[in-house]
Amino acid sequence: MRVLVVEDERRLALALQRGLRSEGFSVDVAHDGPQGLWMACEHDYDLIVLDIMLPGLNGYRVCARLRAAGNESGILMLTAKDGEYDEAEALDTGADDFLSKPFSYLVLVARLRALGRRTGRRGPRTMEFGDLLVDPARHLCSRGGTEIRLTAREFAVLECLARRAGEVVPKREILEQVWDSAFDGDPNVVEVHVSAVRRKIDAPFGRAALETVRGAGYRLAADGG
Repeated sequence: MRVLVVEDERRLALALQRGLRSEGFSVDVAHDGPQGLWMACEHDYDLIVLDIMLPGLNGYRVCARLRAAGNESGILMLTAKDGEYDEAEALDTGADDFLSKPFSYLVLVARLRALGRRTGRRGPRTMEFGDLLVDPARHLCSRGGTEIRLTAREFAVLECLARRAGEVVPKREILEQVWDSAFDGDPNVVEVHVSAVRRKIDAPFGRAALETVRGAGYRLAADGG
């Protein structure tokens, strides 16, 4: 899932970015309200972690404007405040969940995964392509009933392609969805991960579901190969 963290405490924002990336999320960061609002409108995020006390535009106003614009991203609001009125205001402005600082990182990740399952705005929980099954909610992949173990990043690459099965997905789009919009490393990292996924979902089963379209990108066969 692609996540936007809008948090003005830079050390916390960086820690969340690193931690969530290690969990397989693609994470972008904004450090003030106007930047967070712009990024949320400019890019397509599954989830937004939104601090309430932000410079320029507070989290309540950012959330309200996103909902007024029809943005359906799952929103988890963070605040140093503690009290039922703050929680009520957050939910009333359109947030889906609320977590007070200081918080447990494990609880944050669990709530984000739960929120992603609840919103499910990008498509069905389970996707099937012939005998290939991809289940983002359970982070599960199998072929003909045989479970296939993928790393968090490999699964994210497969999910990105599965949601557009039959289409050619450019390398740049995979980078933005699975890594983040600010990625400035070697773009060949996509090829490395696609090859790893292919070795696991195709080679052992004599299939050819994951195709490289030279000069264009990658495509997952809608029939599972």
